[in-house]
Amino acid sequence: MLQKTSAAALAQHDHHDHPPSHSVFGFWLYLMTDCIVFGSLFAVFAVMQNQFAGGPSGKDLFDIPGVALETAVLLFSSITYGFAMIGAYKKRTSQVLFWLAITFLLGATFLYFELHEFAHLIELGAGPSRSAFLSSFFTLVATHGLHVTFGMLWMIVLMIQVVQAPTLGERELRRLTCLSLFWHFLDIVWICVFSFVYLASVIK
Repeated sequence: MLQKTSAAALAQHDHHDHPPSHSVFGFWLYLMTDCIVFGSLFAVFAVMQNQFAGGPSGKDLFDIPGVALETAVLLFSSITYGFAMIGAYKKRTSQVLFWLAITFLLGATFLYFELHEFAHLIELGAGPSRSAFLSSFFTLVATHGLHVTFGMLWMIVLMIQVVQAPTLGERELRRLTCLSLFWHFLDIVWICVFSFVYLASVIK
């Protein structure tokens, strides 16, 4: 009886030490501000997309099959992160770590494709200073790439925390959920980039 009372008191103490968190709601608010950032960059690109200054256009530069492969890699990483979340809900640490590692590798592959494209364009003399079109293109795509990089660093931190945690509790699940929202948000933004920047530039 004394043991049960002590356990109940400990649980009540933990409840007071860790009040309900509103971090997921707060993270939704952050994503709304990020929508404004990307919306502004898309608006700038829409204004500058025909300002070539006598230089090459998107039709001359963009490799659509290569960008489509890059897009597929990032979209598949959302699926693998979904598998990690399933493992988290089932409290299977090894499953979470495995799928987070796969997601990280897919994110790294996406960044490799993006950096390779940037290097190729600069080698062709189509760097961000060549025209307003290229300036807006590099700014938009690089901003998305920086977000992916940040997400990957965040993923490493979460993997370390999952390894150190004795079990996958509410705190770990909340942190994984926030990164899940962020990662899926980046996929949605990239679909918009692929559609309105790459495809629209080539179709013209």
